[in-house]
Order: sequence, then C-alpha cells, then structure tokens
Amino acid sequence: MPRRQSRFTPEEIAVDPRLQDQSPELWDLELGDVEKGLLTSAVRCFAANGYHATTTRDIAAGVGLSPAALYVHFPSKELVLFEIMRTAHERALVYVKDPSVEEAAGAGERLAAIVSRHTAWHARYHVAARVSQYELAGLTPGHYDEIIQVRHQTNDVFRATVEQGMAEGAFAPGDVNRLVRGMLSLSIDLVRWYRLDGPDSPEQLGDFYAGLALRMVMNKCS
Repeated sequence: MPRRQSRFTPEEIAVDPRLQDQSPELWDLELGDVEKGLLTSAVRCFAANGYHATTTRDIAAGVGLSPAALYVHFPSKELVLFEIMRTAHERALVYVKDPSVEEAAGAGERLAAIVSRHTAWHARYHVAARVSQYELAGLTPGHYDEIIQVRHQTNDVFRATVEQGMAEGAFAPGDVNRLVRGMLSLSIDLVRWYRLDGPDSPEQLGDFYAGLALRMVMNKCS
C-alpha cells in the first residue's frame, strides 16, 4: 500500500482492507497466542508505515498491550522483523518445492507449477510478503545474510528448471538470469497492490502468471 506523510494509526491499520490477508496463519505453531498476535500486528504496522517509522508502542497497541509487553516475547523490534522475514521466506521456499512440482511432466509443466505456486503464495500472504521484500534494510547484517541465503535457494529452484528446459530443447535459448528475474518480479511485485477481496483469487493470478512465464521461455530471449 502507498505510504503517506502522516502515519497510519493503529485504529486505521486494524480496519484497513488492504492489510487483511492470511499472514496470521504463517506463524510457527509452537508460538503462544500473544506472540502470534504481536507478529500479526507488527507485519501490518510495518506494511503500512514502514519498519523504521513503526514503534514498539504501535505494535503492542495492535493487541491491546503496553509497549513494555513486547520485550517479554521479543528482545527487540528488529527480532520481530527477522521472525516475520525468516518465516515468510522459508514458507515460500517450501511451497515452491512441493513434491507435486517434481511430479510434473516435463520442464514446461514444472515451470508453470513453480510460477503458479510462487505467485499464489505471495498473493495469499501479500502483507507479510510485502514486508519481507521491502524492509530488508531494517535487519542486522547477520540476519540480512540469513534471509539472502534463503532467497538464493528460491532463485535456484527457478534457475534449475529454466536451465533444464533449455538443455532438453523444451525452451528457447536465452539469458537464464534475465528470465528468472522477470519471472520472480511477476510474482513478487503484486504484493504492492494485491487485495484478497479483488477480482482475482491467488490461484487465478498464479495460473495467469504461469502462462506469461511459459511465453517468456517459449520465445527466443537474448
């Protein structure tokens, strides 16, 4: 969602339909209800106002707690951001590596499945995904490196499939890195504007973008 000069208040954030998605389902099951609530409040605050403009008071207010209560569960605001990003990136990677992808017949079907699932995941959890994509600068160097490693693993899934398709002659020769960047951009950029109450479901958008990705590799790309 677009930023504005004045900050969104906790009350506005709580009712904004642009901040409603399935991100609360991402958090680890072993976390307590308060921790899950704090993560849900934080991810919406970060998406609305940005990491640096969000205070611990904002996050705690989202679950009706005092600012000091956050530190009982998370030693710092940066650790809240890291937990959101770690969870989102790892969940997305697992989703695109689903066994059903490997069972697809041929590189074309495999690529379509990967792009479709990657897109649908980012649409379904678009608030957490938006924070994960655009608030990396808020991480400490060590945490940043951990997240980048997971991102590289996701990129490798796409790259291996495109390379295999070219090697088998199923895809036209082309610049693999450019093609992969283009495909990833399709499914990631939607987090800036997608809403679950919009005209396309996550699956419909995933299938549409999968078709675009196949056109990219079936045509000659330099």
